[in-house]
Amino acid sequence: MPNGLPGFHGMDHVGLTVPDLDEAIGFFCAVIGCELIYRAPSFVDETGLFMKEQLNVHPKAQIRGVAFLRCGNTTNFELFEFDSPDQSIEIPRNSNPGGHHLAFYVDDMASAIRHLESHNVTLLGKPVVESEGVDVGVTWQYFLAPWGLQLELLSYPGGKAYEAETTARLWDPRNLAHFGD
Repeated sequence: MPNGLPGFHGMDHVGLTVPDLDEAIGFFCAVIGCELIYRAPSFVDETGLFMKEQLNVHPKAQIRGVAFLRCGNTTNFELFEFDSPDQSIEIPRNSNPGGHHLAFYVDDMASAIRHLESHNVTLLGKPVVESEGVDVGVTWQYFLAPWGLQLELLSYPGGKAYEAETTARLWDPRNLAHFGD
């Protein structure tokens, strides 16, 4: 019997809480290139425990709005804007539990960096070109969304070195044009 979830197919979407839904939609659509699929109205449960029991947030938390974005051929984002009595505005660093970043694959790293610079996006350091180990051939660059969310550009047009040694996941970015056919 195989391990894991019965009927598992893969990732459907990533949910992100953002401080300003309109700003986040604008950034992800205009700068990154995602497409707005839909917006949902605000939601509040004035009498019950829906928010605590279903979403593990403060029972008086309110969802100011929700947006669903399609990002290329492989990822969807569900963006939430919350208002909550116990809300923290500090974004976890990669080194903190719950820390995270989102990585976007690009064909041309230099062009993608110039595009980010033209939108006054904060870049962290310089592009890193991996020259040894399992990530030989990978180029990456971290950057920040306007509200501080950590993001990454990633490119490996010749594949990743570890893929020559594993059958667990063979992926070639050159096949993206055929994804979903």
